[in-house]
Amino acid sequence: MDVEKAIRDYLPGMLHMSLATCVDNKPWVCEVHFVYDDDLNLYWRSTPDRRHSQEIVRNPNVAGNIVEQHGADMKPRGLYFEGTAEQLSGLTEASPEYKLFADRLGLGPDILDNPHGFYKLTVADWYVFDARESKPSQKYHLGRSGDKNE
Repeated sequence: MDVEKAIRDYLPGMLHMSLATCVDNKPWVCEVHFVYDDDLNLYWRSTPDRRHSQEIVRNPNVAGNIVEQHGADMKPRGLYFEGTAEQLSGLTEASPEYKLFADRLGLGPDILDNPHGFYKLTVADWYVFDARESKPSQKYHLGRSGDKNE
């Protein structure tokens, strides 16, 4: 399987991702709308008072998944990731990150003037779990360096 191609083919059809944070050995998971760039970094917006936002300040190491819901009779496929997250600041209408949100989610410049912050997740490792084409089911890996293995 061409892991990077599978990731790039899967992302355009998805809008939600699960994001996991952890502080003091207490994990937390939430759902956010996301956008992505050509380098496969992930971005979302959230208010700084949310638990996941506060936990990222204390521990930027995060993980998550992007999974299409499927029924019992369907073969699953999903993306999993781990990396580091940070809050971005100083975004304007000229910022590439703003343009990602405008293009993918149809959001206008008013998103720059509300309490939501912009966050970036630099993905260190991607994983594709595939039961649709792989027999038996397989988990494939794409590291930031481009190394691929199962």
